[in-house]
Amino acid sequence: MLSFRLLSVRRAASLLLLLGLGVPRLAAQEYDLVIRNGRVMDPESGLDAVRNVGIRGGIIRTITEQPLTGPNVIDAKGLVVAPGFIDLHQHAQLPEDYRLKAQDGVTTVAELEVGTADVDAWYASREGKTPINFAVSIGHIPSRMVVMGDKMEFLPGAQSGAATRIATDLELDKIAALIEKGLQRGAVAVGFGLQYTPMATQRETVQMFRVAARYNAPCHLHMRAKGGTGSQNVYSAVLEIIAASTITGAPAHVCHVQSTALRLTPRVMEMISAAHAHGVDITTECYPYTAGMTDIKSAIFDPGWRENGEMDYSDLQWPSTGERLNAETFEKYRKTGGLVIIHSNPEDVVRDIVAHPLTMIGSDGLRGHPRHAGTSARVIGRYSRELKAISLMQAIDKLALMPAKRLENRVPMLRNKGRVRVGADADLVLFNPDTITDRATYTQPDLPSEGIPHVLVGGVFVVKDGVFQANAKPGKAVRAPIQDAR
Repeated sequence: MLSFRLLSVRRAASLLLLLGLGVPRLAAQEYDLVIRNGRVMDPESGLDAVRNVGIRGGIIRTITEQPLTGPNVIDAKGLVVAPGFIDLHQHAQLPEDYRLKAQDGVTTVAELEVGTADVDAWYASREGKTPINFAVSIGHIPSRMVVMGDKMEFLPGAQSGAATRIATDLELDKIAALIEKGLQRGAVAVGFGLQYTPMATQRETVQMFRVAARYNAPCHLHMRAKGGTGSQNVYSAVLEIIAASTITGAPAHVCHVQSTALRLTPRVMEMISAAHAHGVDITTECYPYTAGMTDIKSAIFDPGWRENGEMDYSDLQWPSTGERLNAETFEKYRKTGGLVIIHSNPEDVVRDIVAHPLTMIGSDGLRGHPRHAGTSARVIGRYSRELKAISLMQAIDKLALMPAKRLENRVPMLRNKGRVRVGADADLVLFNPDTITDRATYTQPDLPSEGIPHVLVGGVFVVKDGVFQANAKPGKAVRAPIQDAR
């Protein structure tokens, strides 16, 4: 009888707890942060409705129509509550760069095209110091530069060993060993810039893809060539990627397809789409600008660049002065080196590639180009709201879910990013769909985007009421599981 009474008392107490009667009420402390009345948009489930979101411990704990209470409440009426944007192609990775990315709604940035030769050092230099999450690839370019004995710069010069030498068998083994070590240390992908290393043979590409395949790591590639004629052209370049993926089984990702394919982008996308339809694990990305940017001393500007790219000197712009180049100034800057803007893409090509169902968005962010500060807002403000090339949900998908899904098989933690659902990380962007816009231009490339009042990383505000929170450092390493000791 006594045990029955005790059990009854416990059941009654549990019932009172559930009803909030007879015990101190805990509802007000149930969530660290409540986002009320926002238009929640989740590209994975298709949810697009006004909801209240409860966040605790950096995790989304509930999404409901019911009222929620907590010590911190944001009224998001009139705002979209979307998953934080994930930029898989971000080169500039300094504190001032993270500020601009956060103000553009980006909660995770990844340097996956060029990458690094030292994965541990790259992550260690950012731990506990960043407002947003960060990730890196093990890079074929920097690994090749190490093996070839080059000075370590962002990109190899046109006369460097990495750009001008065919690797010996011993050197190939050393490059492959560096890439394997990087993957064992948690690099999220393998990065390639084949146009910057033109003497890296197709055999070398396949050998590095084989290493990637053993670790289920996607290969993110800047294609080997531009133009539609000659023995090396944009068609042979995309065929190289499709073949390497098919031969080895390594997933492939074509970086900034419109920047390499230019006016031939529609034909290249036909090839990528057909390979995808036949089961090749290949994806691609684009950025929403008509101009690119790279180092003027790189192999991209080797003789023949004007013919292959259907460009001339006047299509090049020097960022610090705004001047358009001619033959004389091109040679001058070619000797000194530096980043140059390349006006090479018609607007109709950009519009169509942004709208293509296979493309996600990657900024290729570098200081001096507006894509660094304004890519996300431009996709939503210009290509969704103004031009109606894509729906708002499609824009969010391309900015958040598609990038997460590209990497999640290799990096399981990304299964909880790019979504607004219970259990997902509270990496969120709140923006006004009627006013979000990019402000950065080719002459003022560091102007932050507008219409994004709040950005959270792990439930912590990094942008609040439109103001960047300089002391907030919730960014964490996005890293594949480490498989061996140092």
